[in-house]
Amino acid sequence: MSDEGERVTPVELYGDGACRGNPGPGGWGVLLRCGGKDRELLGSELMTTNNRMELTAVIEGLRALTRPCEVRVYTDSRYVCDGMREWVAAWKARGWKTAQRQPVKNIDLWQALDTEQQRHRVSWHWVKGHAGHIENERVDMLANKAIDRMQQGGSS
Repeated sequence: MSDEGERVTPVELYGDGACRGNPGPGGWGVLLRCGGKDRELLGSELMTTNNRMELTAVIEGLRALTRPCEVRVYTDSRYVCDGMREWVAAWKARGWKTAQRQPVKNIDLWQALDTEQQRHRVSWHWVKGHAGHIENERVDMLANKAIDRMQQGGSS
């Protein structure tokens, strides 16, 4: 992470995941907004879960940033928001185990997200899904577009 005196770029990251069946074909979408410019990212997996796609969206959005930034992450996933705000620190302290001493589900993605977010100053913001939030609707559309492309034999 950068020193306190170093100027960091402010970025808004909107992420969403979608799954047709749970598990089933899944997609993720990201909107990065910085300096008045938008960049869209999307991807898909043949067999996955909604939670994995929600996590993947944010991971891929953070990975796309080439230098440390001040990132405001917006997601309609309480799983992602609560995980990063409340659970990850405790999981790490227990060796990536839950309070019940069980292995954390989706540990590979939680660890990747934890690593990616350490490069930045990240704040986590939950938004209600499918409630007319323009950017959230946009990333939902991207996630579904990724699934459509995959199912039609295209790349995402």
